[in-house]
Amino acid sequence: MDKLSLKEIAQVTGAEINSDAEIFFEGVTTDSRKITSGELFVGLKGENFNGESFAKDAVNKGAAAVLVSKTAKRIPNGIVLKVDDTLIAYRQIAGAWRNRFNIPVVAVTGSNGKTTTKDLTAAALSGLGQVQKTSANFNNEVGVPMTLLGLNEKHNAAVVEIGMRGLGQIETLAQIVKPTIGIVTNVSEAHIELLGSIENIARAKGELVEAIQSGGTIILNADNRHTAEMKNLAGAGVNVVTYGLENSADIRAKDILIGSVSTEFTLSYRGEDFDFEIPMLGRHNVSNSLAAIAAGLTLGLSVEEIQRGISRLTTTKMRFEVIRRDGLTIVNDAYNASPASMRVAIKTTSEIYDGRLIAVLGDMLELGNISEAIHREIGAEIVENKFDTLITLGEFGKFIAAGARDAGLKNVYTFDTHEAVAKKILEIVRDGDTILFKASHVMHMEKIIELI
Repeated sequence: MDKLSLKEIAQVTGAEINSDAEIFFEGVTTDSRKITSGELFVGLKGENFNGESFAKDAVNKGAAAVLVSKTAKRIPNGIVLKVDDTLIAYRQIAGAWRNRFNIPVVAVTGSNGKTTTKDLTAAALSGLGQVQKTSANFNNEVGVPMTLLGLNEKHNAAVVEIGMRGLGQIETLAQIVKPTIGIVTNVSEAHIELLGSIENIARAKGELVEAIQSGGTIILNADNRHTAEMKNLAGAGVNVVTYGLENSADIRAKDILIGSVSTEFTLSYRGEDFDFEIPMLGRHNVSNSLAAIAAGLTLGLSVEEIQRGISRLTTTKMRFEVIRRDGLTIVNDAYNASPASMRVAIKTTSEIYDGRLIAVLGDMLELGNISEAIHREIGAEIVENKFDTLITLGEFGKFIAAGARDAGLKNVYTFDTHEAVAKKILEIVRDGDTILFKASHVMHMEKIIELI
């Protein structure tokens, strides 16, 4: 496949350029530390960093050219492209590269479950051949272009996770992703501080539905009211497929049996039932897997091919990751947290594991003026789901503790440091215990696991 040329990049970005040399780039990078010879370096700027400061380093390490803003102060020798906004230019370059690939591209968004659904979908589509997918949860205005620029001629499909921090962001990213299939997992209170209401969150997620062109498919969770209503946003010629555990849907799961290392269920599709198994635990992951199965079926794979792909699933770390060691079961679900995912983690842990249950929970962010009330509700959920002990970290974690105490739990402890939490766990833990770790990513609960 032809490489991106200097001329093409200048055209798609409208860049001013100091050379008319005929150059073809080996790749595009924003990280001067990882640059390889022949690449284009794009100097991105953020609140706390300025990649343009490393443009000279990039040239010294072999960059064929650098792209910086017109206001950049340190311009290196060599070929330089200047644009008004380097982030917009980066997006435009990624869009130009994506346009070269006539392959199925699945975009995944939602308040919860999108990273797991992305992993499941990539596994489900592996029957098509090699699948490019978003690394970890690099789903923002930098991560999405990075994923697209990683496409090569070996890929037969792509699965791109799209996050959201405001109205218009999904619409903007979808313009370069150009998804042929869209998945919306659900809508919940996550990011309510940023968008103000659940209705605005639904509007933002619905931008993915509106981005699917005629001939494409949108896959919607029938069990989530806000998501189910998005079928009304689908354009002419767009196929709508629904999935669910509770409500009527095109693809359903029933007879769910949660084991110690996997979950089995009966998959119902077009009047037929199929035995299915996923190497994950919990009803929420059955729901996520249905979205992935729907994508596979849409692309013509058989249930057997999809099952084979999902059986080889590799997931993003700290997503209900189960660690068994020294008589303990540690459930590391600490990658991130919203009210909905917190409730699911608590309920799933309670349903699966016998013995004494210990919850180690921390702050959930971006909840605005509902934050205290929601954290207190989570504390009550701990009691309802028969946890014996609650340990919290952080300022909002103290409201979780207060909610649990109000609901009658005696063994409640609050701390402000990872070290103090780890010390308390080591004091009280015994063989047969199950410990759930869950909080927003910035709380870095994984540090406590490392300490114990």
